Amino acid sequence: MQWNNHSKILGSHAVLGASQHSWLSYDPEKLKRWYIRMQANQRGTDLHDLAMRHIKLGVEMPQTTRTLDQYINDAIGYRMSPEVPLYYSENCFGTADAISFDEKTKMLRIHDLKTGEKPAKMEQLYIYAALFCLEYHHKPGSIGIELRIYQSDGIIIANPQADEILPIMEKIILFDKIIRELKGEG
Repeated sequence: MQWNNHSKILGSHAVLGASQHSWLSYDPEKLKRWYIRMQANQRGTDLHDLAMRHIKLGVEMPQTTRTLDQYINDAIGYRMSPEVPLYYSENCFGTADAISFDEKTKMLRIHDLKTGEKPAKMEQLYIYAALFCLEYHHKPGSIGIELRIYQSDGIIIANPQADEILPIMEKIILFDKIIRELKGEG
């Protein structure tokens, strides 16, 4: 058999692909909603990539109240690093959209860009703060923490205290141990 050459699609996935076959049960309206959601997810990925490049290059945006502009400008102003992985173990890690830690003032800042419509929750950033403390051996009570979510042209700010971060750190340690035991690693 001489197979047709489809090298242009190698490594990509079709919208109506066989491996993601749930679309078989969709009606036309559900397909439209699903496709629009997929497009919104891709737009979010693209905006995060754009923001990362602006922050890395120090290229500020116009001074507006638009989410993306505020996020980029604040990250540059606070000298933050974009897309930084925070790692406790192979079972618990994540990537902070923008993060900085000032050794002099002992101030941790973590900013998160949200491009979706669903209201974001601060828990994700609390986990990042816990991961930072575990990875870099800082006690949450000995540092200042400011967490920000940028969404829908607004900023939500939290300043968690040690009693909010320590239980997350303890849970990460305990749950990682349980998972390692279940995997037969310890």
